[in-house]
Amino acid sequence: MPHTAITARDIMTTKVLTVSPDQDLFDVISLLIKHKISGAPVVDRNGRYLGVFTERTSISLLMDAVTQGTPTNRIEPFIDTDAVTIGPDTDLLTIAQILKDTHYRRLPVLQHGKVIGLISRRDVLRAALRLMEIEQPQETTFLYLSLIHDRTEVPVA
Repeated sequence: MPHTAITARDIMTTKVLTVSPDQDLFDVISLLIKHKISGAPVVDRNGRYLGVFTERTSISLLMDAVTQGTPTNRIEPFIDTDAVTIGPDTDLLTIAQILKDTHYRRLPVLQHGKVIGLISRRDVLRAALRLMEIEQPQETTFLYLSLIHDRTEVPVA
């Protein structure tokens, strides 16, 4: 059981730039650059989540365009529809684990199929830093674990 129950709802950014599947590739790349973000959730006209479009995808598309051209300038065929998402009640440890184990830099937070927030790696680090400042553990050996678990729950090898 988490010692300090921090959830996605507590640390997510709620002002999320979203894009639509029919937007032009170069317009979306311009938005990513302008807003200094590495990707954005893609939503339909009703605000329902469809996937994400990222810098990584953009670079792949640009490379493909140089060698073979692109079939369309719309981003729809290039949306990552399998991107990992989380719910607002997902705990900090689970979020950190997902970001550690995957290449994702951000996780859309969905509720009823709609994007209500976004959590980046930096948001997780900011939350962990706040925990460290609040908790001030006496024993630094278990610093990272003591912020998330009660000492009696920590598996010691």
